[in-house]
Amino acid sequence: MATRDIYFSFTKNTFLGVPVVAQWLTNPTRNHEVAGDLFNQLMRDDPSTVNGAEILMLGEMLTLPQNFGNIFLGETFSSYISVHNDSNQVVKDILVKADLQTSSQRLNLSASNAAVAELKPDCCIDDVIHHEVKEIGTHILVCAVSYTTQGGEKMYFRKFFKFQVLKPLDVKTKFYNAETDEVFLEAQIQNITTSPMFMEKVSLEPSIMYNVAELNSVNQDGECVTTFGSRAYLQPMDTRQYLYCLKPKKEFAEKAGIIKGVTVIGKLDIVWKTNLGERGRLQTSQLQRMAPGYGDVRLSLETIPDTVNLEEPFHITCKITNCSERTMDLVLEMCNTNSIHWCGISGRQLGKLHPSSSLCLALTLLSSVQGLQSVSGLRLTDTFLKRTYEYDDIAQVCVVSSVIKVES
Repeated sequence: MATRDIYFSFTKNTFLGVPVVAQWLTNPTRNHEVAGDLFNQLMRDDPSTVNGAEILMLGEMLTLPQNFGNIFLGETFSSYISVHNDSNQVVKDILVKADLQTSSQRLNLSASNAAVAELKPDCCIDDVIHHEVKEIGTHILVCAVSYTTQGGEKMYFRKFFKFQVLKPLDVKTKFYNAETDEVFLEAQIQNITTSPMFMEKVSLEPSIMYNVAELNSVNQDGECVTTFGSRAYLQPMDTRQYLYCLKPKKEFAEKAGIIKGVTVIGKLDIVWKTNLGERGRLQTSQLQRMAPGYGDVRLSLETIPDTVNLEEPFHITCKITNCSERTMDLVLEMCNTNSIHWCGISGRQLGKLHPSSSLCLALTLLSSVQGLQSVSGLRLTDTFLKRTYEYDDIAQVCVVSSVIKVES
């Protein structure tokens, strides 16, 4: 028995239980699509179907050309394979194997590697394979069938189906470091396919050191409404921006080491659906940002008013952190500027500060000039190394006339 006596058809991406024909293995004596003809015949024989529906709308959409087309990274490749005995003889020891060859590996997608004992005439062996596409580039589906004829002859044939896996999204990220340890992440996601996407979920999975708050919704009448509106579709070549705020967990924020060097933020998890309901999912690699360098001593503001009265004292709270690996003996000096004047004793001893330790200082100032003024003039001197650290423009306050009442 020649190889033309047995063949198999093959369909891609089953949708609502109806196979979508993408490619098939041919019998040299047959020149038609098996699954496509069966679907069209069922449409014609169904009394509830309008005449010609098999070539209109959904019917035509489901019977795709033989070419595979493109599949996008993150989608699930699903295929239905049917091996059919087209002869009048029983064949034995039928083994069907489906492998997917990529640029880096070869994957076995067959549900079972066991041979079927026999296959009677006009009978089929069916298999459904699934694979989540994780590589970009050329993929080749290798379908192979081996069997034994009644005369004991070993037969074997195989076919190759090539398709491209493309990149569906372009993701760009930007980091913004606040004066505190908070980090703001802006993610720009662009649809680079030719079809609209339904963005089902875009979330940030933070690293173990951070808590995350999504800033992509607003409160309207007590309800949380997305900033993108009621329609979550992303048209081709359109870009959408997502914003997240990350704050170190308390147990890590108290350690100065968390703010030094490269810090792992987390990874984005993106889930979408195409116009036929096919789902795709991508996860970025771990996002990293270069944390700002603070040197040996970090000075940050814990509290400061937004608006103050002219020539009236106001209070701020500073936090000093020893980021070095040695103990420091610090002295605080306060230097007046043309607009900002410090109230208190300059040159006072702050005492010893151990590595990764912090202390808070309550300081009093007043401004002699109206407008937006910068808080400057703090100096910290380490008496052990005789090294002075200068801190200018650490914050800004709006100074108004004392006649105007400042809202609390």
